[in-house]
Amino acid sequence: MNWFRRVRGAVGMGVTWAIGWALFGILIGVMSKILPGLPWDSFFDVFDAPLPALAVPGFFGGVLFSIVLGVAGRHRKFSELSLPKFAAWGAVGGLMLALVPDAMVVAGLATIGPKFGVGQLTALIAAPLTILCAASASGSLVLARRAEDRALLERGHSAELDFTSERSRSSTRI
Repeated sequence: MNWFRRVRGAVGMGVTWAIGWALFGILIGVMSKILPGLPWDSFFDVFDAPLPALAVPGFFGGVLFSIVLGVAGRHRKFSELSLPKFAAWGAVGGLMLALVPDAMVVAGLATIGPKFGVGQLTALIAAPLTILCAASASGSLVLARRAEDRALLERGHSAELDFTSERSRSSTRI
């Protein structure tokens, strides 16, 4: 049952990140029409897909982050984890995500066009994926903490909440 819960959590994290990344992709598309020539235009040289398709790497980034979190944050409460630590673990997940296309090419599951070599593709996508994963991980911690606080309020434990202190977090473990 424990493995089922972990898989369900990883898929839930992936779906949450996929929704966020799809919305971010749409925002990039709107901004590129309003302000052409910004740095993300080079990203579209590689990622030639509809903008909501950022949901796909977002899903896998969320799943990879769940794996990193399960290893690095094992047996810790959310209140024991800092936002910078979560962001760093998200960045590790982003670097792992940047290696997925290389692994697929090596395994014969994908090919890379003549424009890029295997290492060049990783170098090009590593920075944006690392930044997006770090930001998504930080947002995930903020949402998890808010959900914990809301759950305490709904159960009638308002006396336990102190919104100015980290001690307000419940004992939910990862």
